[in-house]
Amino acid sequence: MIGALLAVALAAFVAAAGGAAAGGAAPRPVVVVDPGHDLRANLSTEPIGPGSATRKIRDGGGTRGVVSGVREAELVLAVSLRLRSLLERAGVKVVMTRTRTARTSMGNIARARIANRAGARLFLRVHADGASNPSASGTSVLVPARRTGWTDDVYGASRGAAALLLEETGRALGLPARGVVERSDFTGFNWSDVPVALVELGFMTNPAEDRLLTSARGRAAAALGLCRGTLRFLGRDPARCG
Repeated sequence: MIGALLAVALAAFVAAAGGAAAGGAAPRPVVVVDPGHDLRANLSTEPIGPGSATRKIRDGGGTRGVVSGVREAELVLAVSLRLRSLLERAGVKVVMTRTRTARTSMGNIARARIANRAGARLFLRVHADGASNPSASGTSVLVPARRTGWTDDVYGASRGAAALLLEETGRALGLPARGVVERSDFTGFNWSDVPVALVELGFMTNPAEDRLLTSARGRAAAALGLCRGTLRFLGRDPARCG
């Protein structure tokens, strides 16, 4: 009789433990947010992809607001820090490649390796554009071109993320969508082992877009759009961004 009671109790314990495990909180997805550039450019070179003899400068330094005078590195960091807060409130674990604008840029292999080590569901690179034509306008998203051995494993997911980020960020900022653009010459893409997309929020060399992006309203809108696009890619409700 005692043996039977012990067997029943043991079965109940195992069932309860299994139910708790099944009903436990799922691990939070990891997103690596990469604010482009830093205080100083880095003109030393690094291989454009694994095993490549072709080299490219680590970081050219970025652009600057034609009206505001704000540096790209400062703008995208402000947007990225706000994005981190939105994503964390939505249940996403965020790893930042930098949280200050204070040093020589680390370069793009180092950025990709942060995302790889984190096992990121998405490596989200945040930039702003510049052009010699002050009327150039709009939001675009850059992704890796398909190359066997370098990017073929992340190509499809990267394009999927890019389409959602373009839609949500362009809508939030009210800027025209310039499209998803494949690039084979981006070191940060070619070294990434996780899905990766680089969002060009708008043109800091366009006076109207510079004023928008550097305003509190514009920074908030950019972060909101990036958050919504990211959550949609993760299969989560974008309304959790606010």
